[in-house]
Amino acid sequence: MAPWGELLAGVRGVLLDISGVLYDSGAGGGMAIAGSVEAVARLKRSRLKVRFCTNESQKSRAELVGQLRRLGFDISEGEVTAPAPAACQILKERGLRPHLLIHDGVRSEFDQIDTSNPNCVVIADAGESFSYQNMNSAFQVLMELENPVLISLGKGRYYKETSGLMLDVGPYMKALEYACGIRAEVVGKPSPEFFKSALQAIGVEAHQAQ
Repeated sequence: MAPWGELLAGVRGVLLDISGVLYDSGAGGGMAIAGSVEAVARLKRSRLKVRFCTNESQKSRAELVGQLRRLGFDISEGEVTAPAPAACQILKERGLRPHLLIHDGVRSEFDQIDTSNPNCVVIADAGESFSYQNMNSAFQVLMELENPVLISLGKGRYYKETSGLMLDVGPYMKALEYACGIRAEVVGKPSPEFFKSALQAIGVEAHQAQ
């Protein structure tokens, strides 16, 4: 195997996932994965630029960063690329007023967004709010629109918490796609635009990042 110096030749930046890579979420703030705190600290001491990318859509960036800092991570809100702020930017640029099917923990990210007379639906990992009533309300909004727009914060199938595997937003997004005969616009991983925005934030080209 080639030495690290050769493997990192030409690399200027690193994009790090958070959930399942740095920590497992769960009751009591979750748990840092062994060695992850030290690995982040070592990267930050290096010449490499570091950006954190997450599909977390049950917490605001501020809450997520606070939780990670309590676990010992050196991280700030400005270093995190997350889907909710990216979705808000899209909503503003396109004049979209969303019906929100999201977790209460991330609702504050949308405080400056007009949600009156919705002309689209934004869906995220809503947890216990994924009831029949709430899913059906989102379905009805989409079916009443001439050109329905469904924006999904990620499309993961499931994720890991300390208590076990949990359904993510993807299965619910697919249900609305199927019921309405439409295709969702995904904001977050694995969307190329999401990773491009993270790279732009640290001034690194794709071929210079790991």
